[in-house]
Amino acid sequence: MINIGNVALSSNVIMAPMAGVTDTAYRVLLKEQGAGLTCTEMVSAKGIFYKNKNNKMILQTAPDEHPVAVQLFGSDPVIMASMAERIAEDFDIIDVNMGCPVPKIVNNGEGSALMKTPDLAGRILSTMVRVLSKPVTVKFRKGFDDRHVNAVEFAKMAEQSGVSAITIHGRTRSQMYAGNADWDIIRAVKEAVSIPVFGNGDIFTPEDAKRMMDETGVDGVAIARGAKGNPWLIRRTIHYLETDELLPEPELSEKKEMMIRHAELMVEYKGERIAIQEMRKHLAWYTAGIPGSAKLRSEMNSLNTLEELKAFVEGIV
Repeated sequence: MINIGNVALSSNVIMAPMAGVTDTAYRVLLKEQGAGLTCTEMVSAKGIFYKNKNNKMILQTAPDEHPVAVQLFGSDPVIMASMAERIAEDFDIIDVNMGCPVPKIVNNGEGSALMKTPDLAGRILSTMVRVLSKPVTVKFRKGFDDRHVNAVEFAKMAEQSGVSAITIHGRTRSQMYAGNADWDIIRAVKEAVSIPVFGNGDIFTPEDAKRMMDETGVDGVAIARGAKGNPWLIRRTIHYLETDELLPEPELSEKKEMMIRHAELMVEYKGERIAIQEMRKHLAWYTAGIPGSAKLRSEMNSLNTLEELKAFVEGIV
């Protein structure tokens, strides 16, 4: 059990937000697997301010997925704070993205660009903490590039600004998602602050999670890409951390059941047309490594209805 501010988490294995992946349906699946905290895809504070219709789907939550965080990005302290206040009622935690490496975000001075302007980042966080009654957390990277590795100083600034927890990704912005995550910097961040720290980067197996915990001393792990097409990673990681027993990988039958359940949830929250289009990439992740997966990928791109998807999944052998 671990607390983020006044929010109690059932486990210290949490889900890191991923654009285009961690929508309501997928968060429900990961919550059922035991995730201590789920988090929305990142959403623009300015988009909320200007009532961008696309945000409505991102901001929807399921009744039984709490505790759930919303991840905001932006660079204006007042807009970030006021928009967080506007939507806070539906969420337990407000997370701030200061790690996104995508050029269109960075070029606006948002996401990981804020690691180059720690004074502004501090004003954003302290302003949000001041107006919100719910915990504020922040996710950031090792630094902007190898010449500007400032995660430790950034973490201290975040703690002084009043945030309740930190998630640190062990790559610089210039690395994007290439190369290896630097777990030494994660350990240095953990040692520099007294608030909970979650490590993120290169966790693809339960053993990876335990090794990160052992090597860095973090309070928990935030799983991201490792859970694509593999929601069982959450349950298997929690079990392994608690018992040292490694649960087996899911059988094909269990994978097929999950694919169909995932699709049904997507249809429930997004409608059939959008759901089936978006499920194609999830099916590709679920079926990776299955014999004939290349042929399966070409077939799944022609799926248009839930019934077609179910028939396709049942036909996987």
